[in-house]
Amino acid sequence: MSPAAEAALKVLRLPHLEALLARLALTGRDEADEYSRTPPHERALARLLGWQGEDGRWPLAAHWAAADGLPVHAPDTSPADAWALVTPVHWHVGSDQIALLDPAALNLGEAESRALFDVVRPSFEAEGWMAHWGAPLRWYVRHASLAGLETASLDRAIGRNLDLWISNDLAARPMRRLQVEAQMLWHEHPVNEAREERRELPVNSFWLSGSGAPQPGALPGDTRIDDRLRAPLLAGDWAAWVAAWSELDAGPIAQLLAATARGSAVQLTLCGERHAHTWQTQPRGLLARWFGPKRRDALPVLTEL
Repeated sequence: MSPAAEAALKVLRLPHLEALLARLALTGRDEADEYSRTPPHERALARLLGWQGEDGRWPLAAHWAAADGLPVHAPDTSPADAWALVTPVHWHVGSDQIALLDPAALNLGEAESRALFDVVRPSFEAEGWMAHWGAPLRWYVRHASLAGLETASLDRAIGRNLDLWISNDLAARPMRRLQVEAQMLWHEHPVNEAREERRELPVNSFWLSGSGAPQPGALPGDTRIDDRLRAPLLAGDWAAWVAAWSELDAGPIAQLLAATARGSAVQLTLCGERHAHTWQTQPRGLLARWFGPKRRDALPVLTEL
């Protein structure tokens, strides 16, 4: 843990979370390490949806494509078809490594995104991959070969040496070839030339993730996913991370605490870089009801994730 992260933890105050954890029991542990291709928050989502899969092969792209209104289950799609998410990105080439910057920082507009998508689409389709535009930072490809492709989450690659995350498997060769083609097609493209004139980062590659064949599954209706910690954590902006935690504590976590006080059953899953832990309301014994719950220090909980 960096000194800046340690300093952030020392000033963090989460009274509602501490009170809530005192009322809940730890009921689930998903533990891996920071080098798993699928991070804990994506594994937690897959479990909620009831999917079957393994590291680097969870069908998240198909799930997001359906959310973007794409025909994941259209009549012309084969049951063997798999989907993958294509994210237009900027690769920063340093003296000793290549790093991927958070694509949200590109502020890529729809017209820019569609123009870049249109120029690279024939390359995807020449490979046999059907390409679909979903949103400025969410494109998709569909092909049976993507079912067996192991990919790393975008959140694993952001800000890190890409050598750790680019697969050297035989199945990944088309992806690497298409990345090279995209780099050539987008070099000196009018969209990138205009971006550079405005001193904005060019789009010079893409990241492929979330590959797999669609699986049925729906989130429980009262599920709430809150990702406001994601961006400051990936950016290493610890002041913003502390501010995001304070908002969470005063908002959604305070609401869960109030629900437990009314006798409602709640479940909370916290996800870090390595682990995801789940807490649920459990029947409380007579002594616990008599003396009331004791606060639980949140700091050890957060450092364990």
